[in-house]
Amino acid sequence: MTEGKTETLQYRFDGPEHLPVLILGPSLGTTWHMWDRQIPELTKQWRVFRFDLPGHGGAPAHPAASVTDLATRLLATLEGLGVHRFGYAGCALGGAVGIELALRHPERLASLALIAASPRFGTADEFRQRGVIVRTNGLDPIARSAPERWFTGGFAAAQPAITEWAVQMVRTTDPGCYIAACEALASFDVRAGLGSVGVPTLVLVGSEDQVTGPAEARTLVAGIPDARLAVVPGASHLVPVEQPAAVTDLLVRHFSTAWQPLPENATGHVVLPAAAPRPAVTPAPPQPVPVAEIAPAAAPPEGQGVPDTYDAGIKVRREVLGDAHVDRILEQTDAFSEDFQELVTRYAWGEVWDRPGLDRRTRSCVTLTALVAGGHLDELAVHTRAALRNGLTPDEIKEVLLQAAVYCGVPAASGAFRVAQQVIREETTPPE
Repeated sequence: MTEGKTETLQYRFDGPEHLPVLILGPSLGTTWHMWDRQIPELTKQWRVFRFDLPGHGGAPAHPAASVTDLATRLLATLEGLGVHRFGYAGCALGGAVGIELALRHPERLASLALIAASPRFGTADEFRQRGVIVRTNGLDPIARSAPERWFTGGFAAAQPAITEWAVQMVRTTDPGCYIAACEALASFDVRAGLGSVGVPTLVLVGSEDQVTGPAEARTLVAGIPDARLAVVPGASHLVPVEQPAAVTDLLVRHFSTAWQPLPENATGHVVLPAAAPRPAVTPAPPQPVPVAEIAPAAAPPEGQGVPDTYDAGIKVRREVLGDAHVDRILEQTDAFSEDFQELVTRYAWGEVWDRPGLDRRTRSCVTLTALVAGGHLDELAVHTRAALRNGLTPDEIKEVLLQAAVYCGVPAASGAFRVAQQVIREETTPPE
């Protein structure tokens, strides 16, 4: 890639060239093969475009910093291929890319399907914690736990080959790209913008999904003006793999009936031919029948205030220290301490921590050293966690404390090592 050029994505096409393009986006830790069972039916009406996330499925390991970055890379790939307008279906992180496209590039989308998606995926703390575990232990702990996140217990037990395929798919992902994708999900929050999604949208979710389940799906449907909900019984998070026939049928019905044409007065984009009507197909008897319902429209989001140093500060404070810690501090704030907390948020976090002169890794090194020198062990515990989230490894934290021992004194560093050791053990131990 030449310097300054937008990275592109690894991709493949299936289906005749003359048909309109339908894009299928993968979830974190998967490859385009998660959609294999949908391809034979979808290629009867669409030319299907699938892509791999950076570092997934052997794709070049160029980490993407945000969901916006992923959407930009996808559009750059499509521009190079002459694809200007398309339908889009995405699962989980792939769904986040679809929402991003609908909000920032609505003229490109003819129709949208969001599968196992959410306007905000869990909490930022959860994904940054996952990044800490991968940075310390590699992807093996995440890979081994993937089947229980992705599939129902009955499916995993009955389909050992698919279960092992899932484990290997995660295990062979580039760790740096996986961590970057976790950071992208940690910062993704479009709850306030859902009312601006202006294309027909299908929100599809497995009834047993414990990651982004029916509650998150209903939030999407309530917020997107022209959205319908389909709940697939007997499926968990990776519903296209677990219930392929049900998902295929829902996608075919949605994209063949809700393909929005480009306005006649629009310019700069090619209008692809509409999909031909699909003959009625009788579903296979053993397949669960999905449930679909119309969702109410959402009220437009209220206008946002002008950002100031407090707004920037609370954002950085949460990103570095974690939502749980900041929420705990704010809950304990009363009339006596609120001015102090506002001062800390505005000046420590909104001005100093948000300055571009040093990256957050370096600021964590400086902060750890200063806390050792001052003997502030309670704050040292908080900032050891922050240092791990900011990308320092346990070995790098150890080097910072060894350096501090020379210049701040062995007794001070001795206490710091005890505190940091406990925090590192807690933060980097994979879940059972």
